[in-house]
Amino acid sequence: MISIVIAEDQTMMRSALTTLLELEEDLSVVAGVGRGDEIALAIREHTPDVALLDIEMPGKSGLDAISDVRRENPDTAVIVVTTFGRAGYLRRAMDAGARGFLVKDNPVEELAASIRRVVAGETIIDQLLAAQALSAGENPLSDREVDVLGTSDGGIPISEIAAQLHLSPATVRNYLSAAIGKLGARNRAEALQLARRNGWV
Repeated sequence: MISIVIAEDQTMMRSALTTLLELEEDLSVVAGVGRGDEIALAIREHTPDVALLDIEMPGKSGLDAISDVRRENPDTAVIVVTTFGRAGYLRRAMDAGARGFLVKDNPVEELAASIRRVVAGETIIDQLLAAQALSAGENPLSDREVDVLGTSDGGIPISEIAAQLHLSPATVRNYLSAAIGKLGARNRAEALQLARRNGWV
């Protein structure tokens, strides 16, 4: 029996996934959580074979939680199942140690088959996304540029970004300027939009 933890913030989606996967004779959903910062505890308590993680969740993103899963139980295979099929997200997930990346549009039978294949040692990636990731190239932004650009959402003042990230306002301006230049954007709002479209932020 393959044990599964599901991390999905939409209660209806989580319940539907649980019900559908439980119809498979060899799959058992042992826990479901609705927040990214609850994933580590669920992995510690249940040591599942597979963790199905959504990306956008309160508390912590599924991408950031991959390292929590790997720390709590390195034998748990992570599959990211998301609505947001972005090349940058795929790269970040695989770099963090995920063994699968699928979009929610796929039928549940395909998800069940992917779970079995990942447990058998394979890596499963949505083919269209894999092609997009190859064409999109690497993220041109440094980790700090990603932090600063992401924090700038909503056009908050430079001073607030600096305070949140414990940087000087001059340093924040430099990072924003570098990010805008690397992305060929006209301003930080456009740079953030471009980075999000590619899944880099």
